[in-house]
Formats: sequence, C-alpha cells, structure tokens
Amino acid sequence: MTAFIIRRFLGMIAVLFAVSILVFLIFIIVPGGDPASRIAGKHPTPQNVVNIKKKWGFDKPFYVQYYEMMRKVGTGLLPGNHSQYDVLRSFDDQTNVVHEIKKGMPATFSLTIGAGLIWLFWGVMVGVLSAITAGRWADRMITTVALVGISMPVFWLGIITRYFLAEKPSHPWFPDGGYVPLTASPWEWYKHLILPWFVLAVLFIGFYGRVLRSNILDTINEDYVRTARAKGLTPRRVLAKHVLRNSLIPVVTLFGLDFAAVLGGGAILTETVFELHGVGFYAAERVGALDLPPIMGVTLYGAFFIVLFSAIIDILYAFLDPRIRPA
Repeated sequence: MTAFIIRRFLGMIAVLFAVSILVFLIFIIVPGGDPASRIAGKHPTPQNVVNIKKKWGFDKPFYVQYYEMMRKVGTGLLPGNHSQYDVLRSFDDQTNVVHEIKKGMPATFSLTIGAGLIWLFWGVMVGVLSAITAGRWADRMITTVALVGISMPVFWLGIITRYFLAEKPSHPWFPDGGYVPLTASPWEWYKHLILPWFVLAVLFIGFYGRVLRSNILDTINEDYVRTARAKGLTPRRVLAKHVLRNSLIPVVTLFGLDFAAVLGGGAILTETVFELHGVGFYAAERVGALDLPPIMGVTLYGAFFIVLFSAIIDILYAFLDPRIRPA
C-alpha cells in the first residue's frame, strides 16, 4: 500500500509538470506574435516591452522562458518583499499574483468546505431515501425536486436568494454579500456564508442523489447482498454495511473532483454574485481586465488542487474497495 501511495504522488508531480507546460504553451507560445507586447497591455511603451522581454526571457529559447515563468511563480510563494520582475505580477495594477491568490484562499476554502459538506450529506440522504422508496410517490417527489435543483443556474439562484433574503426585506434574514474572516467573528463568518453555501450546494445535491440512487438499486441485486440477507442480517445492516459502502465509491470520485474544481476557482459565479473576494472572484476580475499573468496563476492554482484530489481519491479507493488494492 505504501508503494502504491508513493507511485500515485510521483504520478501527481508528473501530471503537474505536464499541466505547467500546457499552461505555458497556451498562454505564451500558441497565440503567436510577441508575448511581451500582449503581457504589457493595450498601450505599452517600447521600453516597457523591452523590459518585459528581457525579464521574462522572451529573447531566449522557449525552455528558458518556461523556467522564468515557473521561477516567478515559485518565488511568489516565498515570504518577503520581492522586486517587480522576481514574481508573477499583474500588469494591470502590479500586484503579486501569488499573494492575491493566497489572500483569496480563505474565502474560497470557507465557501467550498461548507458547501461540500452540505451537498455530500444531503446528496447521500436524497439518494438513500429515493432508493429505498423506489417506484413510490416519495421517490417521484424526491426525483422531481432533485431535477429542479439540477436545472437551476447557480448565478440565477444566487441573485434570487440574495434579493429576497438579503436585499428586499426591511429586516434582512442574511447579510447582503461580502465576507468576514473566521478569525474576526465566527458568527458573522457563518451568517455571510450560509446563503452562498446552499446556493452552491443545490446543484450537487440533486446530481449526487440521482447517482447514488442508481448505484444502490444496481448494488442491491448483487450476489454478496443476497448472501448477507440469507445470513439473517437486518435490512438496515445490509444497507449500511454492504450496499451503501460499495455504492458510495463513484460518489467519492465525484465529490473529490467537484470539490477540487470548486476549490480551484469553480465557484466563480457564486463568489461574484455574493461578492466573496476569493480566488474565483479574483479570476473573474482579471479575466474582465484581460490581465494575462493572474489568469495563468489561477489556472495553475486550480490544476494543482484537481490533480491533488485525484491522487487522494485513488488512495481512498484502495481503502473502500479491497478488490482494487495493490498486491
């Protein structure tokens, strides 16, 4: 098992290296033309273009350019003050891209963790209830509600809930957007995030419920389930120990990938609607300004979490299902 974990994380490093090369190619090499002119903005001075070309190594071979980009990202992760060209900086306001991403991570982590717990818990509950009442009116009602939840766009649901629960009432139930750090006030942190949590979770609850329902109905007819029933185990024990455990394996995959995607900036619409200044909000601002370095930084940030959680999921697989454990 230890060898499997080591191999998986070595593979993760290789994938991250490949992703970094793809990001470099897509943003720097593929578009063509002079990358220094693109990075310098709409109305650069000739000297500014020359300085960028020199500091980024655009007058050198592509592998030197790649090294310079990754060096800037790595330097930005280190504490302390750095010169203008030592780190990846926004060409719109000259801020340190890595620093801005790190500054937005608490809001994004708070949103993602809270919403993830909600959609996983209620997704499992919806799936189990729908499976044990399959074909009855309760199953049809749960299915209808789940499909409605899946069909509602996040930005629309966010705007509606914010308007009716935070903006319109004379005595609002919830704060009207914004983010308060957990360290500043746990209660205000919770109040500001409860609406974004549920808005972001609604889509996943319905989808997870449908997937788990299908898995349970398939698993319930397996031979090992019939054997467990023949041994005299109670229906509740059969469901919990044999059916649900094996049915949750695909859900673990979905949760890991969805959680990583949201953590990597996938909550961009939710953060924008509720003005949560997280990584997604930062990405939306920089895309609107066509600011290339921040977009590159956010892309690498999102890729890191997706690849990391993919490796963690593979390891969890080995614990959940003994059949796929390495010899």
